[in-house]
Amino acid sequence: MRRNVQILGWTLIWSGIFLFGYLGWQLYGTDVVNARVQTEAKTTLERRLAVGTAPEVEEIEEEGVVVEHVLEDVPGEGVGFAMLRVPKVGLEAVVFEGVTKPTLAKGPGHMPGTPLPGQPGNAVISGHRTTYGRPFHDFDLLVPGDRVEVDTGIGTHVYEVRESFIVAPTDVWVTDSKPGAWLTFTTCNPKYSATERLIVTAELVAGPNAEYVQQLATAPSPA
Repeated sequence: MRRNVQILGWTLIWSGIFLFGYLGWQLYGTDVVNARVQTEAKTTLERRLAVGTAPEVEEIEEEGVVVEHVLEDVPGEGVGFAMLRVPKVGLEAVVFEGVTKPTLAKGPGHMPGTPLPGQPGNAVISGHRTTYGRPFHDFDLLVPGDRVEVDTGIGTHVYEVRESFIVAPTDVWVTDSKPGAWLTFTTCNPKYSATERLIVTAELVAGPNAEYVQQLATAPSPA
């Protein structure tokens, strides 16, 4: 009987050690790994953006006014293609294409099927809040008017936060397209839980396609 109690006691002790070790890895170990991944990704992205390529441009004429729409090719899955900066929370991170678990472990991920940042429509970017660098950890602090910048291959796109709100994980309508040019950020809520989603929306106010988006907004609807 005494031996069984000892075995049970040691089992509980080692189980506790394993559990706390796992939690420590999730909360802190993944941050260390992510920091190295982000450093390498930033170096690669900076080189790519410095070289640059001539973007494809299409001209749109509305009521005698000609504006340019600067296009950008969608990158491959897992490719770091943009630099995201949110000064309010001290964030500077490479954005990768895709929202799979391996991709989000590297940094914020752009949801396939939504426009790229800087393009008309609703560009959706998801990110971790408590692990893997926790890029969106303090997004609950963002308020209307806060600035968001995204560098891509065609230039810098400047957004302003418009609102933040909480939804259920099943409320996928937040990724729907909408008029104008938007960034929609999604992350878990509350911190250290995935029972809800924190949503932050930001509207394009400057950048290569800002005039084009404004022209679309003011153009009369087709009869």
